[in-house]
Amino acid sequence: MTTDIIRLTAAETAAKIASGELTAVEVTEAHLARIEAVDEKVHAFLHVDREGALAQARAVDAKRAAGEPLGPLAGVPLALKDIFTTEGVPTTVGSKILEGWIPPYDATVTKRLKDADVVILGKTNMDEFAMGSSTENSAYGPTGNPWDLTRIPGGSGGGSAAALASYQAPLAIGTDTGGSIRQPAAVTATVGVKPTYGGVSRYGMVAFSSSLDQGGPCARTVLDAALLHEVIAGHDPMDSTSVDVPVPPVVEAARNGSVAGLRVGVIKEFGGEGFQAGVVQRFNESVEMLRELGAEVVELSCPSFTYALAAYYLIAPSECSSNLARFDAMRYGLRVGDDGSHSAEEVTALTREAGFGPEVKRRVILGTYALSSGYYDAYYGSAQKVRTLISRDFERAFESVDVIVSPTTPTTAFPIGERVDDPLAMYLADLCTIPVNLAGNAAMSLPCGLAPEDGLPVGLQIIAPALKDDRLYRVGAAVEAAFVTKWGHPLLEEAPQL
Repeated sequence: MTTDIIRLTAAETAAKIASGELTAVEVTEAHLARIEAVDEKVHAFLHVDREGALAQARAVDAKRAAGEPLGPLAGVPLALKDIFTTEGVPTTVGSKILEGWIPPYDATVTKRLKDADVVILGKTNMDEFAMGSSTENSAYGPTGNPWDLTRIPGGSGGGSAAALASYQAPLAIGTDTGGSIRQPAAVTATVGVKPTYGGVSRYGMVAFSSSLDQGGPCARTVLDAALLHEVIAGHDPMDSTSVDVPVPPVVEAARNGSVAGLRVGVIKEFGGEGFQAGVVQRFNESVEMLRELGAEVVELSCPSFTYALAAYYLIAPSECSSNLARFDAMRYGLRVGDDGSHSAEEVTALTREAGFGPEVKRRVILGTYALSSGYYDAYYGSAQKVRTLISRDFERAFESVDVIVSPTTPTTAFPIGERVDDPLAMYLADLCTIPVNLAGNAAMSLPCGLAPEDGLPVGLQIIAPALKDDRLYRVGAAVEAAFVTKWGHPLLEEAPQL
């Protein structure tokens, strides 16, 4: 029975709870049992809130018994990335500097999940402060990819993706600064969506790079992602970057997937050296499938994308240098050296030395340098000019196409430890995803098969213009249905059993 429950989609689970076929407590207990059985191997969770989850589930069952209306995801369990503040539950952002911190308030995303009666199972592992592409930068140890536990599950949101792929939760929340929702989705055969910048509130989401960070839904199907997207999206007066426009009709689009008559762009800069042969093969097959489904495929060139990686790794570290200045040992979190023998400045330095990991220190130093007097224009200023060029390339592209497709990542999941001492090789994992964040557009990754040389998942990225998030779901649902018809769903048909 437990096995049957954990393999249901979120939509199926919600329907069975609403009809009384299952109770929310039964569903929650099944997933908690799964976590207990497999997470010692996977390490997707940093904190499991067993009592809190069961209390939420009991509240859903009481609502149903009283005849109160339930939301479309009421009673469905979810794994929450440990970057969102959650009242009364530890929030570490994968860092020692916040070890043991208990937030006194909920992030807007957390609050909206609770208001929708979604059951939050716990907080998932991540690269420290969302800085990384493998979840190896977590201060609490790496997460394994359920397809092969010796390989990375992507990053920074590897814990959320691994929880989905190992059936520990049917839904998860991630954040995407340069690909941290989409890249983990690609390497775990799950669905991950980066909404339009400002489409999901950042209030209560610990900041890395404020002009790039964006929370979003993670799931095993396109429809489940759409249902979750609708719950967490929408204007929030607590977030000055939140866009005050109606949420795009993402659920309707996911239920009526079609690419007939759409113009789909393929960008020549997203290919070539560094792309794994099996990834390219699966992407080319996906493009051909889009043609078969009635789409017109248009080849495009976006020359400025060549410089996106370099621009990102100046802008993001500069913003993180500013954002992480608040971790000074004076207000909250870790404090080292406060024995009366050190000055306040020394306590701050000792705390940051002990509390921040190597990748965070690397990016803070890089960002501080880029913002320093005499270098600001040469580095940060130039990177912002490149960002403008990237946005203009996207604008020109979307004048001739409705969506753009590309591989999500250049390779499948690489072995844990392979790139940990080579930051540049690690950064290349985000080659195809970063331009979207720099422009603020919407994008999705969904499974498009397994690479023939290693049998590991490959992701297809769909990119839509800002505020046209529904196009992702329209195209994604059509492609997903075609893939399932042709190959079956990789998570249901071919994923290894833990």
